[in-house]
Amino acid sequence: MKILVSACLLGENCKYNGGNNKNEKVISLAEKHKLIPVCPECFAGLPIPRVPSEIKDGKVFSKDGKDLTDKFKDGAEKALYVAEESGCQIAVLKERSPSCGFGAIYDGSFTGKTVFGNGIAAQLLYDNGIVILGESKADKIEEYI
Repeated sequence: MKILVSACLLGENCKYNGGNNKNEKVISLAEKHKLIPVCPECFAGLPIPRVPSEIKDGKVFSKDGKDLTDKFKDGAEKALYVAEESGCQIAVLKERSPSCGFGAIYDGSFTGKTVFGNGIAAQLLYDNGIVILGESKADKIEEYI
């Protein structure tokens, strides 16, 4: 099966601070599945590194106050395109991210507090029928296939 995966979880240095969120549990999925890496923020043309962003009142703002909602939507649409073209019906995405978080995201205060909600790309993928799992549930993927 083909699985869409946040590229940072595979060790790609595309995180806002120039690093990654390498996750061996996610990487091990490649033993049984074809992993399709995506980074909606990179797809949107945002630089690496970049100022961190969070969602507040349905919009994405960088910590320095710039409204990046349109950029995040553009990146989300490109991630959906990759998912559809690749035939992915399931995605393992970075938890709490303003792009990829699903169920919980940072609250927009840049204090580390989370609230119920979904990142821009995660929501678009979900709305188009793709099952979304955070990296902490990667080892339970067989239950969703």
